[in-house]
Formats: sequence, C-alpha cells, structure tokens
Amino acid sequence: MNNLYFKERPLDLHSKNYPQIKDLVENYVLCHQNSFPLKIITGNSDKMKNIVVECLKSHKFKYQIGDKYNKGYIVVLR
Repeated sequence: MNNLYFKERPLDLHSKNYPQIKDLVENYVLCHQNSFPLKIITGNSDKMKNIVVECLKSHKFKYQIGDKYNKGYIVVLR
C-alpha cells in the first residue's frame, strides 16, 4: 500500500460525526472518481470503517482497509 500515489488529498474523517460520514464519503469519492486511488482516513473506529465500507459497497467501489501496520484508513481502488 505504501507504493500508491495519491493525486488528491485524503478525506480525513477524524472529528466527524457518524451521521455526516455517508454524505462526506459519497461526495468525496464521486467527485474524485477520475483520480483513483483515493485515501479515506478513518482512525481505528470500527463503526466509522463500517459506515465507509457500506457506502463504498453501495456504489460498487473496490477498496482495501489499511495495511499490516496501520488499519486506520481505507484506500478506494476504483
């Protein structure tokens, strides 16, 4: 995962409320879908990760949760 080049700034969800997450993720991913891969920083909250993953699945995006050293982010692959 460290070899990926990100054209866009990551979406950092720290300090965001759970009800905001779906809209933030949808807006970010749909607005930047020509710039994959995209990085979404979730922190270690399982609830936050689940909301992000459900949103990505609903739009049929492929993703990967973190790497072996850091599970606090999700990379949207396409």
